[in-house]
Amino acid sequence: MEKWVVTAKKADFQGIGRKYGIDPVIARIIRNRDITGDEAIEEYLNGTLADIPSWKLLKDIDKAVEIISGKIDAGTKMRIIGDYDIDGVTATYILLKGFKRLGANVDTYIPDRVADGYGIHDHLIKKAMEDGIDTIVTCDNGISASSQITYAKELGMTVVVTDHHEVPFTDTEEGRTYILPPADAIINPKQADCTYPNKNICGAVVAMKLVFALYEKYRLPEEEKEDFLEPAAIATVGDIMDLQGENRILVKEGLARLPFTKNKGLKALIRAIGLEDQKITSYDIGFRLGPCINASGRLDTAMRSLALLQSEDEEEAAKLAGDLKALNDSRKALTEKGTEKAYKLIESSNLKNDRVMVVFLPECHESLAGIIAGRIREKYHKPTFVLTRGEKSLKGSGRSTENYSMYEELVKCDSLLVQYGGHPMAAGLSIEEENVEKFRQTLNDNCTLTEEDMIPKIVIDVPMPISYINEELVEQLSILEPFGKGNTKPLFAQKNLRVLKVEIYGKTQNTVKLQLRDPSGAVMDGLYWGEAKEFADFARSHETISVTYYPRINSYMGRESLQIVIQNYC
Repeated sequence: MEKWVVTAKKADFQGIGRKYGIDPVIARIIRNRDITGDEAIEEYLNGTLADIPSWKLLKDIDKAVEIISGKIDAGTKMRIIGDYDIDGVTATYILLKGFKRLGANVDTYIPDRVADGYGIHDHLIKKAMEDGIDTIVTCDNGISASSQITYAKELGMTVVVTDHHEVPFTDTEEGRTYILPPADAIINPKQADCTYPNKNICGAVVAMKLVFALYEKYRLPEEEKEDFLEPAAIATVGDIMDLQGENRILVKEGLARLPFTKNKGLKALIRAIGLEDQKITSYDIGFRLGPCINASGRLDTAMRSLALLQSEDEEEAAKLAGDLKALNDSRKALTEKGTEKAYKLIESSNLKNDRVMVVFLPECHESLAGIIAGRIREKYHKPTFVLTRGEKSLKGSGRSTENYSMYEELVKCDSLLVQYGGHPMAAGLSIEEENVEKFRQTLNDNCTLTEEDMIPKIVIDVPMPISYINEELVEQLSILEPFGKGNTKPLFAQKNLRVLKVEIYGKTQNTVKLQLRDPSGAVMDGLYWGEAKEFADFARSHETISVTYYPRINSYMGRESLQIVIQNYC
């Protein structure tokens, strides 16, 4: 069951179109993304790196620069402690490359997902002390590690936190109290008193800002900052940040550079997954490139992905890229198996009646929990946690819907959890097995989602007849890229399309090609990927159908033609 809604935000679309030389339909889509006013529209259409906020606006960054530059100049031993996902790996790479360029005495450790768990832990601090490490710099973690950083300070260590996750808090009768770790410097835009305007940069971008600040202190050439745009763009998409403002500019700039990357590891991975000599999109990062980088942290060690990014040898890079692709292929097979198990469990139990799903898959590899939670969320349109059996306790990952702040709901379950952290849309946790049922019950008792909230909404940008589509409009749609969270691919719709021809084809018979005619007499081909037989049967049994779609130019054997890619139908 879906609810189709049309975005109906008002503006002078004809006037905006004339002013910026764009079709009024493009102007309407921009308004639908809440881009209003000349300055915002200009940045959206023509924004460059010069429009990105200065690193100087980040709280504590000056303090961090003084600490780290002092350690670099003194030759003091430092260790970067990152995370095993795509954001953590790229953030680690950025700090390591930047620090080493400045001559730092630095090494790194990315925690093992199974053996160590997320973030910095007491045993990692103890090991750092044994290794003679004076200073720990975290990336993509640390904001929730108050007790661990207290331990490090007791041992006489210096700690700099770079992170982007939510700051832990407690709600009291007097209001909300935020809990910051006792680090020597904390760079995290989500701190209440941080003046940085973009609160939604990823951990890799926070790391990049710190490196930029250090490069300026050491007066390195501006062009050397270019090295970090590609990994920052990959992390921004991979960690599902909103592609708005600064994030959209960074991703746009990174994507433009990726096909010509000088990074041997990235070049080898691009070749291994078949993207060489092609335009690379945010979709390619999210569903092809990014999952390979993530795969090593899921099924092996994230140090393998870090080694790929650091590789200076083409032969080694090719081998590492091949290994990551193979790991990702294995991950996909395991994910399918785990997802099917989850669906069966939900459908055969009372779980399907819950507004917040807590699904326990004891035999599932813990690294797949987040992916499977995302699949369940998409199928049922409900916030979902998937729990698996870890070495010491159960571990879980959650994926949320837009109207449910996952992290804030976990705070309400604090007494039931061993550890937790995350964002409104995603979270991770550890929990003892005996608390699972109570956890599920508490989440659902606290849940304020209504039946209406759980109906998937298909948001249509423009109800547009296919007769309006032309090549110029399709080409103009590309100026709206990159697409992703916060800047979704535009969706169009038309009712009462007459079906003239239907054909199923493709190796796996998962594609439907059909010919459609609209009420004005315009005829155009349409494509549908998915449950092909179900859609084809529907199209054949109805005189007319209504569809949501995205237009494109199809190139085949040197000939180009307009067609629509159908997303939804009724």
